[in-house]
Amino acid sequence: MAVVVRIPTPLRKMTQNEAEVEAEGNDIDSLIEDLESRYPGIKDRICDDQGEIRRFVNVYLNDEDIRFLNGRKTDVKDGDEVSIIPAIAGGN
Repeated sequence: MAVVVRIPTPLRKMTQNEAEVEAEGNDIDSLIEDLESRYPGIKDRICDDQGEIRRFVNVYLNDEDIRFLNGRKTDVKDGDEVSIIPAIAGGN
């Protein structure tokens, strides 16, 4: 099952500067594991030591925030698009 994963600019150095890559899996968790096998070290940038998605990283499945779906256990299917978006903090 191939899913398109949109990679944010800060992580592109890990994907040979590719903005979109393909990954395989049945859910977000297995997708992240597949990304890790293809691009070692990327999981550490997305997940914390407990394997939870870092709170400053947002993951969207077809434009829906997975926190409002099933989190890391959200199912994915062939042709889905997943976007990894680092939260932007700002202020003055």
